Amino acid sequence: MDTKHQPTCSVVPRGKTYTGKQAFDYFAGISAENTGSRGICMHLLIIPPGERAKAHLHERHETAIYVVSGEGGMWYGERLEEKLIARAGDFVYIPAGMPHLPYNSSQTETCTAVIARTDPNEQESVVLLPELDELH
Repeated sequence: MDTKHQPTCSVVPRGKTYTGKQAFDYFAGISAENTGSRGICMHLLIIPPGERAKAHLHERHETAIYVVSGEGGMWYGERLEEKLIARAGDFVYIPAGMPHLPYNSSQTETCTAVIARTDPNEQESVVLLPELDELH
């Protein structure tokens, strides 16, 4: 077995951030880029009051979200016709290929969530849907 190219245990120091195509800033967690992960990525997201992402979908990966604090909303569906609200302690599942537009409707509280995806290269299969941005 070639262990030279095998991932190993690692710590990703807190505080490193990046801006995703979706227009949110993420706290970098586990990904292929920083740990060599091969099947998962996990990040922390803090959505400031009143902020929202760009409408998008993830072509080839599923997403699981745990809301740590606050309350987040999400429009989803072919034309973003469905809506859900997730509060602290709730889990959210988004299947691959599902158009969605997450947001924080509070004008005073942040929404903090842990996001895990089944693609270690989380940004590679993000497809922006600008034609849906103005629906909400």
